[in-house]
Amino acid sequence: MLVDSHCHLDFAEFRGRLPELLDAMRAAGVTYALCVCVTLEDFPGVIALAEAHPNLFASVGVHPDYPDAGAVAPERLAALADHPRVVAIGETGLDYYRLTGDLEWQRERFRSHIRAARLAGKPLIVHTRAAAADTLRIMREERAGEVGGVMHCFTESREVADAAVALGFHVSFSGIVTFKNAGALREVAASIPLERLLVETDSPYLAPVPHRGKTNQPAYVRHVAEAVAAIRGIPLPHLAAATTDNFFRLFSAASKVKH
Repeated sequence: MLVDSHCHLDFAEFRGRLPELLDAMRAAGVTYALCVCVTLEDFPGVIALAEAHPNLFASVGVHPDYPDAGAVAPERLAALADHPRVVAIGETGLDYYRLTGDLEWQRERFRSHIRAARLAGKPLIVHTRAAAADTLRIMREERAGEVGGVMHCFTESREVADAAVALGFHVSFSGIVTFKNAGALREVAASIPLERLLVETDSPYLAPVPHRGKTNQPAYVRHVAEAVAAIRGIPLPHLAAATTDNFFRLFSAASKVKH
């Protein structure tokens, strides 16, 4: 049993394809997926997926790549998170790669999400790109460790990973870990404590080898898990069981489907 801890099934790339995607998940042994929100305008579609399918869960948040989304009140986010199918706040964080100039609005929005997570008592999904030092600083200042969460689609150094783990966070690896030029990232994947490890697709993006360049989907998290298991020298079922247990321990509002 595997869990895709981060995907975007509400995106246009998947329109009209949900039955096919769910069938592919079942065939690959991927039992659950977390559908991650990137704007509040998209939230109704994200929550509708989770309401309609007991093996899909939802988050609520505003991605740092959306400058026009404006400020987000912690109280509003916490109220939206007060739904049994919402298991996390995010995705949130900092991205200095795509955007330049005065990004204080991005830092303030990140702070609002952390405060919302503490109000709601739900963990955070953190995106960081070219902004690791500020990301960790704000996490410490806002006491993000009180709720924990995950550093999703991790591509940073071992030092950043160790700092996140020290704050009580999990680290999630995507299809990037299968890429030929990702040797340094594979070393990080080998070093993370097993009880803090997650796997994801970030689909429709970042399809793993052997599907690189194609539209990603939750079923492909199996390839990520196979790669991480090989990197760590453990059987795939061991890795699958550990990452599934980690997911449900971290996202404690998520409930397993009764068979």
